[in-house]
Amino acid sequence: MRFLIRGENVEVTEALRAYAEKRLGGVLEKYFAEDASLTAHVTMKVYRDGHRVEVTIPTPGLILRAEDKTGDMYAAVDNVAEKIARQIRKYKTRLHRKPRESDGLKGLFRETAEPSDVAPAEEAPRIVRVKRFALKPMAAEEAALQMELLGHTFYVFQNAETDRIGIVYKRRDGSYGLIEPEWA
Repeated sequence: MRFLIRGENVEVTEALRAYAEKRLGGVLEKYFAEDASLTAHVTMKVYRDGHRVEVTIPTPGLILRAEDKTGDMYAAVDNVAEKIARQIRKYKTRLHRKPRESDGLKGLFRETAEPSDVAPAEEAPRIVRVKRFALKPMAAEEAALQMELLGHTFYVFQNAETDRIGIVYKRRDGSYGLIEPEWA
């Protein structure tokens, strides 16, 4: 397991780096096989109103990502480690339920699963509504206006310039983002 730890608006001290590696490393070693060559990208940020820790772990076929914002950097690291552990347990449970779809990913996780490692069945996400609609060709700016008029936080549309599907979403800072999917 490799850790790439960087700080924004804060110098990452050796003690903070060691704490993050120990706390996140303990969680990851519990669930991932020893030969899994993964890299955890950890970003520590300081704002006027608190400390934020973001962790992204790209794996084959899955991206684990968690973030937390608190008043203390060490507490944020603890909270992020718990969120990552929860995601891994949920995904590991899903792998065991659908063995055909995930044969290549099973080697990534440890074989021995303690009863506490498997997430309860009620944690599985449920789709409670399916909505269908016609995609209208439009510019990304027009899609952002449509999204605002509807009062939604995202909007799916057909990009008139590229003739591909796009998703416009509202970011936390009030600006807008555009997602353009690439087909694998």
